[in-house]
Amino acid sequence: QVQLVESGGGLVQSGGSLRLSCAASGSIFSRYNMGWYRQAPGKQRELVAQITSGGDTRYLDSVKGRFTISRDNARNTVYLQMNSLKPEDTAVYYCNADSRFDGYWGQGTQVTVSS
Repeated sequence: QVQLVESGGGLVQSGGSLRLSCAASGSIFSRYNMGWYRQAPGKQRELVAQITSGGDTRYLDSVKGRFTISRDNARNTVYLQMNSLKPEDTAVYYCNADSRFDGYWGQGTQVTVSS
């Protein structure tokens, strides 16, 4: 079992920055690929950024160059640094832990970008 707790969401003006954190507990964090997803009202959940257990990263095209995912295996934490935020980034952001055998979700954190 893995428990995921997100933090760092909030209200920010367009062009601003936020850093999301996801603290994991309960299993061997380093084994998991970690991802940040988001879901806006009326839209499907989409993958924003992922970092594999080996450190490889990939991003949604619309956030490339603005968002950076990173992980600290010693702290069992994954981060999402979000810069140059836009109103269209407004959504609930979810942390995900995924391996060959299981997957887990956090409860989500709201990010609202005002124009």
